[in-house]
Amino acid sequence: MSKTEEIKKPIKSELNQFEPYFKNSLKADIPLLNSILNFIYRRKGKQMRPMFVFLAAKIAGDITDKTFHAALTIELLHTATLIHDDVVDESYQRRGFFSLNAIWKNKISVLLGDYILAKGLLLSVEKKEYQFLEIISEAVKEMSEGEILQIEKARKQNITEEDYFEIIRKKTASLIAASTCAGAASATSDPEKTLLLKEFGNFAGITFQIKDDLFDYQKKNNVGKPTANDIQEKKITLPLIHALKTAPAKESEKIRKLLRKKHKNNSQLKTIISFVENYGGIEYAQMKMKEYHDKAITILDNFPESEAKNSMKLLVDYITTREK
Repeated sequence: MSKTEEIKKPIKSELNQFEPYFKNSLKADIPLLNSILNFIYRRKGKQMRPMFVFLAAKIAGDITDKTFHAALTIELLHTATLIHDDVVDESYQRRGFFSLNAIWKNKISVLLGDYILAKGLLLSVEKKEYQFLEIISEAVKEMSEGEILQIEKARKQNITEEDYFEIIRKKTASLIAASTCAGAASATSDPEKTLLLKEFGNFAGITFQIKDDLFDYQKKNNVGKPTANDIQEKKITLPLIHALKTAPAKESEKIRKLLRKKHKNNSQLKTIISFVENYGGIEYAQMKMKEYHDKAITILDNFPESEAKNSMKLLVDYITTREK
């Protein structure tokens, strides 16, 4: 049994039920729109966020019809943000395949992202699930702020470690926190349980993003995007922030000059990666990732032992050890 299969064990039935539910949500009457939505469905990922929703619901109480609605709303939002991210980052690959904007260009990609986001929000209105609408709207606001803050800091190249954690809390952790919060809210009316699981999702999301940023420095590309992609886009993440802070000022300034270059050749990219390795950036980021992993696990100690709780712990472990 693979690690992901073990994680899914307590919610396997619910995830199987969710599959056609999600597929049916990606259908439209307009032929072009329907074709593009089908393209998206066929290249969907691991659906990690619905896993967070269902496991959080089981930890807080039990899975209900509301939980399926919460999982669908979250997954639609996640799908929309991936489409918009590829446009913002000018990325033409997603999970090893051509991205939507590589095939249908930016205009359709932006419109489609808006369409899917609107579908998710309307779903909450139609079901009169206004709490979910609030959770989702807050996540959209946070993710947008995080992206804009990252762009601002990349331009000025003045990002601090504090800035970095604020950015990833907003742009990544907010959606995983929304997943666990919505899952809990679908299963219990206890605000303390909901807030605890939201905080858990926040720590798990930070862990997830640090791991994602570490992929930029790996020797082989297993993540469906080019190695050193963040460096090419002038995104300064935790390994590089730590190295720049630790290295002598002259060496740091040389690296900053390389970072300012619009196009970097392989030799320049290798220089930056070696700099990060030499000044402990990777080890430091791994240490911080473990710190947030442990914070997430500690929050789960507030809940009784259960198969779902054990799977949630395994999911956080998986986030830190995954290879893509």
